[in-house]
Amino acid sequence: MSAQRHLTDRDSGPSSRSESLSKRFSRFYQSRSQKHENDYQAMQALNDSEQRMNDLFGEVFSPTLNALQQMGYPGFANPHLQIRSSINPERLLRENADVHYALNGHGGDQAGTDSMTLPDRYNGLGFKNLIYMIVELMDYHEQWLSDEAPPLLHLIIIEEPEAHLHVQLQQVFIRQVSSLLKKGLPDEGGFASQLIVTTHSPHVIYEKGFSPIRYFRREGADSGEPVTSVLNLSKFSEVEGEESEDNRFLMRYMRLTHCDLFFADAAILVEGNVERLLLPIMIEKVAPGLRTIYLSVLEVGGAFAYRFRDLINFLGITTLIITDLDSVCSKTKPDKNGVQRTSHSACLATEPSATTSNQTLKEWLPAKESISDLLSANDGEKTQKAGQAEVRVAYQIKRPVTWNQENDELVGRTLEEMFALENLIWCQDESRDALKLRIRIEADQSTLADIANAIFERVNSDSFKKTEFALSLIMEDRDRWAVPHYIAEGLQWLEGQMATPEIEGVVTELPAGVEP
Repeated sequence: MSAQRHLTDRDSGPSSRSESLSKRFSRFYQSRSQKHENDYQAMQALNDSEQRMNDLFGEVFSPTLNALQQMGYPGFANPHLQIRSSINPERLLRENADVHYALNGHGGDQAGTDSMTLPDRYNGLGFKNLIYMIVELMDYHEQWLSDEAPPLLHLIIIEEPEAHLHVQLQQVFIRQVSSLLKKGLPDEGGFASQLIVTTHSPHVIYEKGFSPIRYFRREGADSGEPVTSVLNLSKFSEVEGEESEDNRFLMRYMRLTHCDLFFADAAILVEGNVERLLLPIMIEKVAPGLRTIYLSVLEVGGAFAYRFRDLINFLGITTLIITDLDSVCSKTKPDKNGVQRTSHSACLATEPSATTSNQTLKEWLPAKESISDLLSANDGEKTQKAGQAEVRVAYQIKRPVTWNQENDELVGRTLEEMFALENLIWCQDESRDALKLRIRIEADQSTLADIANAIFERVNSDSFKKTEFALSLIMEDRDRWAVPHYIAEGLQWLEGQMATPEIEGVVTELPAGVEP
């Protein structure tokens, strides 16, 4: 079944792909009538209708025919003229079934006497496609069942059933199609029609889960040879016969949010809602080339991003991870029983003993826990291979900051803190109060270290609402603030990974008279 994008209510000629639902239902009836005896009840009804039409024609045309008879027309022994209906029962039954939509009646009412109806051309293309596919499937399935010696394998391939179907119809179709092909089969045992569905719809995948997916991964980019590997996700979904905890998390999370990962050219895993909201603006500012590719942006947080490692490596998707340092310092103090307990709390990333609480940085890339080690990691340590693709992590790094003619290299533990440091003068302007990053301190306390510490305390306080910060920043003039360096560096790396190599032999001179 090819993707049907040309359903119409008009016949555009013998070479057109257009077909109405009415014609498709007529063909369905014709294929069924070949397997059964003639429909005598339908033929009797048509015969009665033909007789009533003949009586009506005789009554209406009688004066005209009598006048012609008196004039000796048409001659040759003056035969009597009759007007008779030419209803062809076989043609009507096989070629003239019309689809109508009942607006206020019962769905199964074929008489239509109590319903206002409209012909099929008055409904949308998506619903037409849904009906068309169901009729096609039933036709294929019943032909196979009615075969005296049916083949052991009955395979139906459906190309992109989502064509012109909105999300809800896509989900209804893929959810019900399997049960549709079980009609007429024995309750137990025997063979059934099998389906292969090609799709670009994450909503179709959402309904079926991971196991049925066969993912086509493009390879051979370096050699120029078009090579594709077919990956079986049923093998990925189980480890040694048992579903792993990470895979269980992935399946539940992906089904709820991000099935579009399977259709993306590249993926960006972000820390939270702030990064997700600001990412489109940041891409437009520092890596506009990414706007031309299919990006899947997953909001996963530092605590769960590392769970995507195996899936990213399995699919071989170029991926950028944007996450936070999340620096913490340990403190040991006795509990009420006098037992020494160690706790971890957020602290400045410049603290000498600071470590990260971010599982992605510890478990995946660059697989380091000390903040000092993370800050000294090079590009190679932040990048690793994922098949023929690459994965890179981006987190806060030291950047030069200036305040009151005082210069230093500082680093924040979160996006909001790093943004405030790299846009320090702009954020401290009184017109930017809505960002909630402006610090009001005495003049004699306005050293760079003091204001950096005050920003840290502000961002980590319960009163600071990160989503409100992001929404306020969206309303600001985007040309007046700078994207934090670590995010800009990561986005530009991804843009470079996705850059299409120039094609040799391209004509660079335009014909005379053609303007570029």
